[in-house]
Amino acid sequence: MPIMSNNIFLPALSNLSVPSKSRNSRPPTSRKWLSPISACSTTAQDTLLAKHDLLGLISDQERGLKTQTNRSKRSKIIKAIEAMAVLGKDSTTTDSSLSGTWRMLWTTEKEQLYIIKNAYWFGTKAGDVLQVIDVGNSVLNNVITFPPSGAFIVGSDIKIVSPQRVEFRFTSAVLRGDNWEFPVPPFGRGWFESVYLDDEIRVAKDIRGDYLVVDRAPYFWKLQKDQT
Repeated sequence: MPIMSNNIFLPALSNLSVPSKSRNSRPPTSRKWLSPISACSTTAQDTLLAKHDLLGLISDQERGLKTQTNRSKRSKIIKAIEAMAVLGKDSTTTDSSLSGTWRMLWTTEKEQLYIIKNAYWFGTKAGDVLQVIDVGNSVLNNVITFPPSGAFIVGSDIKIVSPQRVEFRFTSAVLRGDNWEFPVPPFGRGWFESVYLDDEIRVAKDIRGDYLVVDRAPYFWKLQKDQT
């Protein structure tokens, strides 16, 4: 994508033929074409470029499985995430814009990647991996789907503690199939920060130093307060 430059190059004055009587005259004041690019336009373009860079880097990483054995690629992705964090540092990402069904594109979280990699144990492969958030009702569900109808669902209560940080506490966990379900004792608590969020994607880091990139799923997963 071409990058617009703030520099405008003019011919050297020594190369211009200027009548002697006008050399000391006041220069024209109407030069709108020399106006600098607005800060808003530059920031918007920087954001689009940084976002394009991040999504390009993770596009072939199988949600993070390949990145586990590629330190160089991991380093580049994290650097791209940090660039997004700089662009989003003054934004609020814990308001109603955080609510919705988010689909995982990439993560460093070992537990989720382990389940994705070994989904064949259930005679299938992992489908969409979701975070379903309802800020108004203080609820978050982490969902790993196993097509056609299975899912591992972990429920949490959440608390907004800053413009970008959310604290969570696991409250339930259940592995579900067609006509059965197996409850798992939930345990754990922590926090995550959504360092960048827009209408399409969200970028987060958590208490353990893991990273997550998600997009808004094209469907809605029905969130429940108590999954058990």
